[in-house]
Amino acid sequence: MTKIKAQPRSDADKVGPIRKAGGIPAVVYGHKIKNINLTVDGRAFEKVYRAAGKTTILDLNIEGEGDERSVLIHDVAVDPVQSHIIHVDFYEVKKGEKITTHIPLVFTGESPAVKVDGGVLVKNIYKVEIEALPKDLPHEITVDISKLVTFNDVMTIGDLDIPEGVKVFGDQKEVIAKVIPPRTTEELESLEKVSEVKVDDIKVETEEKKKERDAEKLVGKEGEK
Repeated sequence: MTKIKAQPRSDADKVGPIRKAGGIPAVVYGHKIKNINLTVDGRAFEKVYRAAGKTTILDLNIEGEGDERSVLIHDVAVDPVQSHIIHVDFYEVKKGEKITTHIPLVFTGESPAVKVDGGVLVKNIYKVEIEALPKDLPHEITVDISKLVTFNDVMTIGDLDIPEGVKVFGDQKEVIAKVIPPRTTEELESLEKVSEVKVDDIKVETEEKKKERDAEKLVGKEGEK
């Protein structure tokens, strides 16, 4: 199992110096578990996060504690400007306690409707909500699009190959992926005509708007006299 080390962090510890030193402020919590503020090494966490994502159980080793905690990466906050991780939430899971989370769908294979008939693959769903014990939690669920042979074929939630011990929520008939026929020449030409806008038309409209604004200003000045 993937491991991650952390150090306890007090309320008095300011996050600015922690981040400058290459650390990431974090917290671990869970059902009937007291929140604990932590600091994790930035480089070590990013390596683990790339490999494990949010759907793999990790062994969290908190400095000063004897036993490791089984956790999920529940939330990752990213700086919107510099795009680096600024905070991490770990969720501690207990043996025998089921987890509800979202699992990503990974599309594999090649659709004959795309390869042979030139269709366009449309993906409607990229993850599904599941419930499972920690030991049964899948890292991802595979969607084999080679089953999409014709334009009439669809892949639904009910078609997914779900591992034993995992419950998937949602409408079993909800479409995950399908292939639509390629656009005809007539359709493409129609779209081009709709998107065409003459520069002269824009210029005329702009000039008319300017005249309207000038007229409104003139009326306003006359009213002030």
